[in-house]
Amino acid sequence: MPSPLKSSFCWLAGLAACFWLGTALAAPYQPKDDDVVLERLPFRASDPVQRELRLMRGELALNPRNEEVALRAARGYYRLALAEGDPRYVGYAQAALATWWNEAEPPVRLLVMRATLRQYLHDFQGALDDLGQALEREPGNGSARFQRAIIHIVRADYPKARADCEKSQGAVAEVMAEACVATVDSFTGNAEAAYRRLQETLGRHPAATPTQRLWVLSRVAEVAYRLGRAEEADRYFREALALDIEDNYLLATYAEFLLDEKRYREAVALLAGRERSDVLLVRLALAEKALGLPEAKAHEEIIRARFDAARLRDDKLHLQDEARFTLYFLDRPKEAIALARENYETQREPADARMLMEAALAARDPGAAKPALDWYFSSGHEDVYIRRVAEALRKLPQ
Repeated sequence: MPSPLKSSFCWLAGLAACFWLGTALAAPYQPKDDDVVLERLPFRASDPVQRELRLMRGELALNPRNEEVALRAARGYYRLALAEGDPRYVGYAQAALATWWNEAEPPVRLLVMRATLRQYLHDFQGALDDLGQALEREPGNGSARFQRAIIHIVRADYPKARADCEKSQGAVAEVMAEACVATVDSFTGNAEAAYRRLQETLGRHPAATPTQRLWVLSRVAEVAYRLGRAEEADRYFREALALDIEDNYLLATYAEFLLDEKRYREAVALLAGRERSDVLLVRLALAEKALGLPEAKAHEEIIRARFDAARLRDDKLHLQDEARFTLYFLDRPKEAIALARENYETQREPADARMLMEAALAARDPGAAKPALDWYFSSGHEDVYIRRVAEALRKLPQ
């Protein structure tokens, strides 16, 4: 089985409804077995976090212009979305900001939160517009500056990303500003130096909060992963997991690493019970398929149903994962190329480039991967897995 690809979490995600019209997946999926669980509701009545959020929703129903409650509710739901990979929580967060969602100049802190949600929904230009306005009004807003740097990274605009990382010095925690710069460098031909800098950053900041350590450890692990240093990557991934902070991005990236290393049983153990997240479910099903487990088929049906439902909503959060599903489960490389290409028009992280390359390689169509190949060879990006795919594409007849 071809090595699977990492999906962006960023944290994380779309579907091309028009492309699928007329294809075998166009009709809504009907499960063959009544025992197939298509979805589980996200709310748990006994959960204290959910209880608190419901109380805040009640307060907002009485006073929808309560900025403090709206911001707390939006942040709470967004944290749940990051932890569990369930985009419905972002819908609840958006509802908390409904009063200000279409305002031209909402309060800056609500503007930054709106940008955060727009980023999650892959409205990157809308998020950049909001963050640009926030920084015009508050040039020292570290949250807006750091978030804009991350969006520039996602869009492979590395000069702008580095500039914002550097300007975040003094406006955000030093450990985060330093790691931000090193992360940009790791994408642009300086992975070895960036790896050392990230390691040194961790060592210099022993008092960093668990959340800050999680972010930096995830980046260190990723760079080691891309450099092909499996033992070191594994150590950093496990150190991040040991912080015991539920984080969908970390789980997805570590699962990706385990799949690439053919450690399928470990991937299954890591992801078991986390099927609510589409990103994690796709990786779980890939590991199960590699092991020949019967659960793979049931999970394949659930994934198909979720993508059908997303298409009906015109939901474009998981194009890369649908491309992967189409390639690895349905064996339709040309359709996977179309999905991966549409995804790459919006989001240009290394994982997005790799997905497009893998689909093009499976279709024996190197021209289809041209945007991703152009990025790879012009950026100086270092990644042992992408290099193998790029070299294989170059050997195909042009």
